Amino acid sequence: MSNSKKEDPRTIRTKEMFKKSVLSLIGEEGYTISNLTVQKVAGKAGLNRTTFYLHYLDIEDLLTQVTQELVNDLSSRIFSLIQVKDLTEKQQLTQLLDFLYIHRNYLQTLFNLNQFEDQLFLQIRKLIEVRRENTEKDLPDDYVSIEIKTASLVGIIMWWIRKGIHYSSEYISDQIYLMYKV
Repeated sequence: MSNSKKEDPRTIRTKEMFKKSVLSLIGEEGYTISNLTVQKVAGKAGLNRTTFYLHYLDIEDLLTQVTQELVNDLSSRIFSLIQVKDLTEKQQLTQLLDFLYIHRNYLQTLFNLNQFEDQLFLQIRKLIEVRRENTEKDLPDDYVSIEIKTASLVGIIMWWIRKGIHYSSEYISDQIYLMYKV
């Protein structure tokens, strides 16, 4: 299908059903990628295997597309936050955490599959680099490196999604901001 054409609403709905199905199955006790089958995913979605193969090559293709969709959403969210000049850094961070909170169920599953951590790292790194470029040019030699800062932010986000989701995004933002300016 051409990129200029709009995707059929039925196709969007069907893909969303498969996405929810595979993430639900992986979230269940005992399911891993190796024991997922197209039949199980299609059955959970209430669809058939033929419909699955109209949209995906295999389970791995489905997971790759789901991961890429979230990465694209995250990337556009970060880009739009960087562009907003009237928000403070803390407000930008809180809005990013709000976005992650909304998608927490998918993220938790993707973190468990190790499909998403590297992508999240790259997106947060971009955010930090742009923020750094837009602020002071002459940083002290002992200033925390971008890699270390990114790793700690990703670690905090992963902990929050996995075990600390009862804390609000604003609370986590406050804690991060207290540690260092993002």
